[in-house]
Amino acid sequence: MDKPMPDLHFRLISTAMMLRDLFLPRHPILDELEIKDGAYILDYGCGPGNYSLIAADMVGATGKIYSLDIHPLAIERVKSRAAQRNLTNLETILSGCDTGLNNDSMDIIFFYDIFHALSEPDGVLKEFHRVLKPGGFVSMSDHHMKQPDIVEGMESKGLLKLIRRGKRSYIFGKNGH
Repeated sequence: MDKPMPDLHFRLISTAMMLRDLFLPRHPILDELEIKDGAYILDYGCGPGNYSLIAADMVGATGKIYSLDIHPLAIERVKSRAAQRNLTNLETILSGCDTGLNNDSMDIIFFYDIFHALSEPDGVLKEFHRVLKPGGFVSMSDHHMKQPDIVEGMESKGLLKLIRRGKRSYIFGKNGH
């Protein structure tokens, strides 16, 4: 499975993400998803938690955010930022693939700017298929990839299918649902 990037690299990327978010906030991406109160969301490859923290407010007290990353510093950062905001509906998972979540338990999976970096994407896609509820979806974008490569990669194992192309992300559902 993939290995975490060096700590310095993670810190530099996290700083760049924070600066990016000052000029290009993450809210419009998540607003497009019409996240409902009470939703259960997996933020796969959460990094410093920029999407997770916004979504935690959107799902309310009855919803839950699971922020997963392979890098221990990412998990520490998300925990710290969630504690500063007194968020009780956010849980972190240190892992590269296995979420430990129940089958059919997630309404939405965030999968942003990480697909291109996976050495073994098939395991991740199988895990998404396993934890995604029927009717749930994966919101995916990766600015390192072109549209045909995104769709082909996400649909390659027949587990997920493109439902629609949003303004800011691709929406994939479980195949057969």
